[in-house]
Amino acid sequence: MRQMATRSYIDTLRELTEQGREVRLPIAGGSMVPFLVHNRDSVLLRKPDRPLKVGDIVLYQRRDGRYVLHRIRRIRQEGYYLIGDAQRETEGPLDREQIFALVIGACRKGRQIGPGDFWWEFFARVWIRMVPLRRFFIRSYTVWKGGSHG
Repeated sequence: MRQMATRSYIDTLRELTEQGREVRLPIAGGSMVPFLVHNRDSVLLRKPDRPLKVGDIVLYQRRDGRYVLHRIRRIRQEGYYLIGDAQRETEGPLDREQIFALVIGACRKGRQIGPGDFWWEFFARVWIRMVPLRRFFIRSYTVWKGGSHG
C-alpha cells in the first residue's frame, strides 16, 4: 500500500475511533515483533475510555504526521514514552493529544486474544521491562524462525 493510501486509511480510522467505534487495523511493519507480525496479525482499536498505563499498546501520530503503533514504556509528568516490542530505543515524551486509539484486542496467529491472555500479559508486563536484553532475544527469535519475522 502506498504511504498516501495508508495515511488516508488511518485518517478514516481515526475519525471512526473519535465517534466511539471499534476498528480493526492490519499490522504493517516490524516494530511490534515478536508479539505482532507484519501481514499476519491485526489489532482492534478504540478511543481510550480509561487512563492509559504502562504496557498499553496505542496508536499515535508523531509530530511529523506519521502514525505509529507502539507500547507505552513510561509515563512521566512531561508525557508518554513509547517503544515497539522489537525496539531498544524509547521515543518521547509525547503529549496525550497525540495518542488517539488504544488496542483492546488482537488477532495473533489467527487467534483472538486480549487482556488476560498469557501472551498479552507477558508482553505488557514482562517484555516491556526487558528492553536492555531485547537484542539477544530478538536475534535468537530471528534465528529460530529461519531468518524472517513471519
